[in-house]
Amino acid sequence: MFRKFILVTLTVFMFSLNANAGSDGNLILKKNQPAEVKDCFENLNRATFAFNQALDGILFKPVASIYRVLPSQVKAGVSNSLDNLSNLVTIPNNILQGEIKKAGVNSGRFVINTTVGILGFVDVAKHLGFPEYEKEDYGQSLAAMGVGPGCYLVLPVLGPSTVRDTTASIANFIGGDAWYNVTVVNDTQHFSDFDYYASRVTSGIDFRAKNYNAIENLEKNSIDFYASVKSLYLQDRQQKILNTNKVIETQDDSDWEEIETQ
Repeated sequence: MFRKFILVTLTVFMFSLNANAGSDGNLILKKNQPAEVKDCFENLNRATFAFNQALDGILFKPVASIYRVLPSQVKAGVSNSLDNLSNLVTIPNNILQGEIKKAGVNSGRFVINTTVGILGFVDVAKHLGFPEYEKEDYGQSLAAMGVGPGCYLVLPVLGPSTVRDTTASIANFIGGDAWYNVTVVNDTQHFSDFDYYASRVTSGIDFRAKNYNAIENLEKNSIDFYASVKSLYLQDRQQKILNTNKVIETQDDSDWEEIETQ
């Protein structure tokens, strides 16, 4: 009951922000300019970044290097399954952003891929002509409503974020993520909390494997690797908030938020 109360309160809060912010695209763009995001916690962020690099060297990089040699069909199937699960966060955010048609399309995508596509392993919806899938989350919804990102923030293990996006991610744990509710919150016979955390770890490994060479090259060629990652992340985040198709050359088209907030 308490979780539902918090979720309703958060939803009302976001809609009130939407009413106050209006639909001025220039305002949204201005508030989300990467250059305008302050690094208020730089010393702490750099320490956390160093910790994450060490963890990457010990865990994610070695596992990702093994994952990369798996058959392409297996890797594609895992990515498809993870994308299918992320629909459970994308759909409510489509609704929050007033994208009812997209919510309907993604609901259809989820039903088709979960059933005919064998729990999302095969992207049947794509073969049926569904439009390209675009992930949405509660941080993007707040941004679309005109809420600025606040300060840049590096989270332990989870990586780059902002104060807005970190705060918005709380919605996932108070009813905003159906996959979390089914696996962790509710005691079901079919799923457990292991399934949820395994999917999150797999997302991190999948992301690291997809961007393996790009990350290695970025680190090798960067004078300040921390600053390069921050710039890359904030640019990528802005593009996703504005739903642009521009691709950053140094990065695979994977989603940084796979590791962070879903």
